[in-house]
Amino acid sequence: MNRWILLPFVLVAGGCAATDRAFPLRSPMSVDTDLQPVSVACRRSPTPKDPHNDSCAPDVYISPLIWDGADNLVFRPLSEAIGVEHHGEAVNVNSLDEVPDSSWFTNRLSRHVPSQAELARGACKPELILDPDNAPDGAWTIDRGKTDGSSPGFRVIVAGKGKYLFKGEPPEQPERPSAASVIGAAAYAAVGFNTSCEQIVYFRPSLLKLTPGLQHKGNFGGMEPFDQRVVDKILADAPHRGGLVRMQASAWLPGYLLGPFSYTGTRADDPNDVIAHDDRRELRGGRLLAAWLDHFDAREQNTMTSWITDAPGGKSKPDASPGHVVHYYLDTSDCLGSEWDWEQISRRLGYSYIADWGDMAEDLVTLGIPTRPWDRVRRAPGLEIFGFFNVRDFDPEQWKNEYPNAAFSRMTERDGAWMARILARFTPEMVETLARMAQLSDPRKTAYLTSVLQGRLDKILERYLRRLSPLANVHVVDSDQLCAEDLAETRGLRPGEAFRYDARLRRHGGAEIPVPVTRDGKGGICETLPHVAPDGGAADDARERYVKVAIADGVAKGSLVAHLYDLGPIRGYKLAGIERTDP
Repeated sequence: MNRWILLPFVLVAGGCAATDRAFPLRSPMSVDTDLQPVSVACRRSPTPKDPHNDSCAPDVYISPLIWDGADNLVFRPLSEAIGVEHHGEAVNVNSLDEVPDSSWFTNRLSRHVPSQAELARGACKPELILDPDNAPDGAWTIDRGKTDGSSPGFRVIVAGKGKYLFKGEPPEQPERPSAASVIGAAAYAAVGFNTSCEQIVYFRPSLLKLTPGLQHKGNFGGMEPFDQRVVDKILADAPHRGGLVRMQASAWLPGYLLGPFSYTGTRADDPNDVIAHDDRRELRGGRLLAAWLDHFDAREQNTMTSWITDAPGGKSKPDASPGHVVHYYLDTSDCLGSEWDWEQISRRLGYSYIADWGDMAEDLVTLGIPTRPWDRVRRAPGLEIFGFFNVRDFDPEQWKNEYPNAAFSRMTERDGAWMARILARFTPEMVETLARMAQLSDPRKTAYLTSVLQGRLDKILERYLRRLSPLANVHVVDSDQLCAEDLAETRGLRPGEAFRYDARLRRHGGAEIPVPVTRDGKGGICETLPHVAPDGGAADDARERYVKVAIADGVAKGSLVAHLYDLGPIRGYKLAGIERTDP
């Protein structure tokens, strides 16, 4: 027989053997290598203070707002349509269906439920907390006017603590932007993202001392004097409590700032950046976190990349090599119902892009007859500072940001389920803590904010914990107990009696074996696995030691399949990986 005729059969047989054991016997990847120090080629980078300066860090990236909007609204969708670009599942996922710690993300909430004090502190280290009550007059020096963004403000140097960006608030929505900033930063930090230290500060104006001769530039304007008249206007427009002014204070980020990160591609000048950003699960799944808070302004201008040098003497030269980058989310002040000057745009925020070709085409075909969410959305009477932020019209699957975000657009069911499992850790008590962080002057507003945050979170969990398996924290106890937490049961998505667990073990070439499931009534479950291999004999990673345990909870459509190696009664089972079947 011709040997080429046998080739397809050999390949099929080899493929079957290779997929017989989907996961090798090894620990899951828990930390990404992108946190390791790398060196970058030096280049001449003169500064006003040092005209002969050499920078040994990645180059600074400038991201124009207008270009980013045009690129994501027009050019990128058009080029992908012409090129028939295809994106599959995220590629930075380990064998336990989780994301390793990296320069982008640290698993926090999935490993540790913070106390109320920890949650309220957000990304603020204790030494960064401002204490205006005990600061003398003139102790806070204004050395720069805010040069971009919609919120007026200035930079302040506080002796012993560092630099802070102080932001004012529009009179039309007093207290909301600062509330959104601290709540958004605390939520992003708790989930695992890097973000800035954000605080609401009530202070007496006499604390400020203005450096003479300053200038500033708006988003689209030229340079103008930043004098006492401008400062007084910012302070006058800000909310007041007695003689104190309310402003938001953002602590300056550490390291050598490289500008925003892009939601697509990689940085060519960062040797550690090898995974396309739009293929990273944390950036894709971030869409659900943004949807929860209605962070529609999640674009690259509201991010930052910082070079953290690991070189000796790096404090005096922050752009020295070796080092590594850290990526930050910034500025969540648009959350919780921000509005534009044009109400017709404000009503569409969260429901449609500012230029949505799909919606335009549908309106053309249907003559605009169907009622859309933005047609029925209303402000809550007496709670207008939250704009159109509500629960009733919120659909987590359909939520959209201001204009397309490549990573958000590529979020798959698995990416969304991963983020939902993290968000499920936000208990009602934690949500209430977030709302109280707003320090709102009216208790009714705090109650409304609590109810909306909880209601939107419930909708996210209902949608994304009931298709793929909601089992989390899968682990082996003792030698033969496979345990997990059912987040759908923990969060009470259905009554306890609706959860009917079924577990079955299958070994290579064997029949399924039903495995009894014990429950603690709070979402915790365990299965006692029968041993299928002795302590000695075959190698640890031998085929006869490999088993799969499928677990269904009777509520989610998909099941969880745990892949294990039985190392014998003494050493016990070792978890090698998990899969979530997609119905």
